[in-house]
Amino acid sequence: MTETTRPTPAEIRAFRAENPKMRERDIAARLNISEAALVAAEVGISATRIDASVDRFLARIASLGEIMALSRNESAVHEKIGVYENMKFGVQAAIVLGENIDLRIFPKRWVHGFAVTKLDGDQQKLSLQFFDKAGDAVHKVHLRPASNVEAYHAMVAELRIEDQSQEFVEDRSGYDNGAADGDVSRDELRDHWSRMTDTHEFFGMLKKLKIGRQDAIRTVGDDYAWKLDAGAVAEMMHASVREGLPIMCFVANEGTVQIHSGPIVNVQTMGPWINVMDPTFHLHLRQDQIAETWAVRKPTKDGHVTSLEAYNTKGEMIIQFFGKRKEGFDERPDWRAIIENLTKDGASVAA
Repeated sequence: MTETTRPTPAEIRAFRAENPKMRERDIAARLNISEAALVAAEVGISATRIDASVDRFLARIASLGEIMALSRNESAVHEKIGVYENMKFGVQAAIVLGENIDLRIFPKRWVHGFAVTKLDGDQQKLSLQFFDKAGDAVHKVHLRPASNVEAYHAMVAELRIEDQSQEFVEDRSGYDNGAADGDVSRDELRDHWSRMTDTHEFFGMLKKLKIGRQDAIRTVGDDYAWKLDAGAVAEMMHASVREGLPIMCFVANEGTVQIHSGPIVNVQTMGPWINVMDPTFHLHLRQDQIAETWAVRKPTKDGHVTSLEAYNTKGEMIIQFFGKRKEGFDERPDWRAIIENLTKDGASVAA
């Protein structure tokens, strides 16, 4: 097998067996394949191909009871423990609004599904894993001790598809996000920005003006967006812990946005990772992959709302934070104070 030769499923399994402690995403990167190709190599052994239909998934997932829901991108992993409840179906978007599991799902991006069994010593670990057309993970469900294993096996049997191939071919053709190369002036951007009455209008504004999110916040002016120090996310997390402040934490990929709402308590740094290790919420964020961090202020009918946003070197948003608030109420002053007092980019930090 050379660098230009794609490994066969058998070669993938052999490499995996030779490197039992290597993380799956690292194995996929080393072999220059997608994570879905890594999983597909195990079909018929420890994996089963299943229908990736969001409607069929949501119609059955509540029967599993308590699970761990995981959504991630290249730099952040967001894990929530709870049950799927209060689900709303839709062709363009589906919503899960449970007490702990809070998701925005884009069904067209869910293309491949697998049920996976892993052995950890004598213990079986069961999961459902979904991927986009490029083979990147959009959402995973991991069973827990309290999960209904019988319901899981019934769900897998019902969702099993005829194609049980071990081969996987990635489709890496890009998605159109409608936000490229717009010729918009700063005055025009500020005019549209100032007339927002809801944070959900922001994406529509970017699409209308054909401007990328990061370009917009770099352009709009520091009364609406200002650049922060590289350590701003960690600074915000520790301040929120000290004040017992409930926050909202969004991690997104092509197919899913996963949200935590509530306080955070146990924040730990391990190497490049900053982690939240709370009973029902785990977050793992690669701080070394954050290229820019911004505080962003958006007008709403209830007063302005402030977010903390971290971007990678490609200009993609890794993670976003808000102070938790109820619709129809102004932003919490303690959250606003934390954001406005974070160290700005280029500012000297007192020893």
